[in-house]
Amino acid sequence: MGAWELLLVGLVVVLGLCGVMVPGVPGSWLVWAAVLWWALKDPRPVAWGVLVGATGVLLLAQAVRWALPPSRLRTSGATRRTAVYAGCGALLGFLLLPVLGAVPGFLGGVYLAERLRLGRRRDATASVRALMHAGGWRVLTELFACLLVAGAWLTAVVWG
Repeated sequence: MGAWELLLVGLVVVLGLCGVMVPGVPGSWLVWAAVLWWALKDPRPVAWGVLVGATGVLLLAQAVRWALPPSRLRTSGATRRTAVYAGCGALLGFLLLPVLGAVPGFLGGVYLAERLRLGRRRDATASVRALMHAGGWRVLTELFACLLVAGAWLTAVVWG
């Protein structure tokens, strides 16, 4: 697989990661489709292993999401700024503290957005709790699974 094709696959993965944070965009499907495209174009065992692992992780994430209560983020006061801060925080946390850092990064991003919006620490903390109960855990579950898949793909491309 050439460098341009790898770049396009990477762009689709990034688009999928961004799509997780936007309601109605099938982010996890885009990430999976990018890994499938890569595995079909680069038929090495590591590519197929990443595809099988990605399929399992994303199916498990969907099962967990279905077990969580339904999402009511629009009625809870979540803004686009909150989604951007949460996504950037999760990505930054994932990079600084590999894998596990996505969860505190996501929560920290939501807290920062709410602190900037509301001003007081107590109000921001209450808002973070309300947002997470209103469906933030569903978004975090899907984003975490997609970050795992993206990290596995990137690792396989770099060291594969």
